[in-house]
Amino acid sequence: MNAAKLFIDLDAIAANWRALDAMSSDHVETAAVVKANAYGLDVGRVATRLAREGARSFFVALANEGVAVRHAVGSDPDIYVFSGHMVGDGALIQSADLIPMLNSPEQVARHFGETPGAAFGVQLDTGMNRLGLEADDWAALRGDLMTAGPRLVISHLACADEPDHPMNHQQLRAFQEMTEGVARRSLSATGGTLMGEAYHFDLVRPGIGLYGGLPFADAEPVVRLSVPVVQTRAVRPFETVGYGNAWEADIERQIATIAAGYADGLIRAMGQGARVFAGDIACPVVGRVSMDLITVDVTHLDEVPDALEILGPHQGVDDLAEAAGTIGYEILTSLGHRYSRRYSGAA
Repeated sequence: MNAAKLFIDLDAIAANWRALDAMSSDHVETAAVVKANAYGLDVGRVATRLAREGARSFFVALANEGVAVRHAVGSDPDIYVFSGHMVGDGALIQSADLIPMLNSPEQVARHFGETPGAAFGVQLDTGMNRLGLEADDWAALRGDLMTAGPRLVISHLACADEPDHPMNHQQLRAFQEMTEGVARRSLSATGGTLMGEAYHFDLVRPGIGLYGGLPFADAEPVVRLSVPVVQTRAVRPFETVGYGNAWEADIERQIATIAAGYADGLIRAMGQGARVFAGDIACPVVGRVSMDLITVDVTHLDEVPDALEILGPHQGVDDLAEAAGTIGYEILTSLGHRYSRRYSGAA
């Protein structure tokens, strides 16, 4: 079986970074979030390309991800770790010169006990209740932490994909109050970057917008996925297709079976809400998505091509996510390892 081809445009990622960078003033640094293997697209290539474009700070979720970024970008850029200084991270933090965002009193004690003198940042909880020092802990530790000199103090917006949500202003006000007098601050990922200068502070850290996803509606598309056709068959009226007899033909239909499925990140939940494309022509998915195969109605095509496109200019990751009742992040980070990956744009 020929593998589906996943095309990844590194120049589009760089263009999206430039566009987001242009939204803030000159004194605001634009970093890049490259966690989860650069949202599944290969952190080595992506971080290298963004460093060449001008990114000087990178964010990852875990220390071992930071090691991979350090190998890609060299010794100069800052690499921040959202999960902070976890048990067993000390050697990685020191060897790769990582900057953990300390999230709790326990992490503060661990970092200063295990890696004295190593750089650090601080993450504050301003209402998301996920990661970060609570207000009382910050008040108790602030003096010592500020004396030690954090590289950056951050928080994270819970509702930035809804610009008018009152939670955004509530968190902004809380962050301003908690960080008054702090030299270097960051509150915004992609959504906050789009909301304007009040949310930018000293550094913005876009993630999904770099990779072509919402809420950055003007992003250049980054991925295209072309899936080979394995077989085409005629299905007579009242015959069914796929597991559970989930779809029944009303008239005689031509059904193409394509070589990808939920094992490749094309999640089962997208079902019959999804489409694939033959050039500009949409073809509906019929029946259930299975592990390795998807069935598609191609009755209306004059000729069935050798491959059909499921991600591309006519259907981006957020369109496919809507069909599956999820978000573009899940589609993008789930794209599987069986694809033949083709990169354009020099890393």
